[in-house]
Amino acid sequence: MTHLEFKQIRKQLNMKQAEIAEAIGVGTRAVQYWEKGERKIPETTAYFVRNLLEEQESKTKSSASPVVFSDLKVMYVPLANQYAQAGYLNGFADEEYMESLPVIPFTDDVEHRGEYMCFEVKGDSMDDGSYESYLEGDIILCRNIRQDYWMSKLHYDKWDFVIVHKEKGILVKRIINHDVEKGIITLHSLNEYYDDFEIHLDDVAKLFNIISTRRKNNRR
Repeated sequence: MTHLEFKQIRKQLNMKQAEIAEAIGVGTRAVQYWEKGERKIPETTAYFVRNLLEEQESKTKSSASPVVFSDLKVMYVPLANQYAQAGYLNGFADEEYMESLPVIPFTDDVEHRGEYMCFEVKGDSMDDGSYESYLEGDIILCRNIRQDYWMSKLHYDKWDFVIVHKEKGILVKRIINHDVEKGIITLHSLNEYYDDFEIHLDDVAKLFNIISTRRKNNRR
């Protein structure tokens, strides 16, 4: 997103610099830098302001009532991008580390219950060219599955998953089998060049189901 596009969207939203800064969880000075073209606008910020505009346009088409942004509920979710994922594996239990991660704003189109985390997709193991693919660079919003739920059959027919493995790192996979008695799950990649493999849940630090995906507009 260019600085001119950001400024134009802000004006279309009829928001002052301080108002849009508050909506996306940054300082007014950051907005001023962006609009002058002195600093690059983060992709996560671009996603959010475009979503704000789309939401305003949608509500304007369906109703003559003005859109009130003061009532907008925003959830700020920590992001482990590709470069931060190794650190996340060691620091997810460290409150100070988690607070150091960048955050992505989500509006109230998602539930606010539970623990949420965002990850940036690495590699092509989940890209088979279909609409179900997760492409490298995609941002996926995930909800933590409490460990006591691992003892019963996972709803793997409904969700795809992020598995934080103690040795293999952060894995974005589809679960195709869960042996509850042995505590073993079978992981599947959409890309046919990657083989299925099994892992034991004792070796898993965190387990998330994938709620939604954000993708750049210029990609399929």
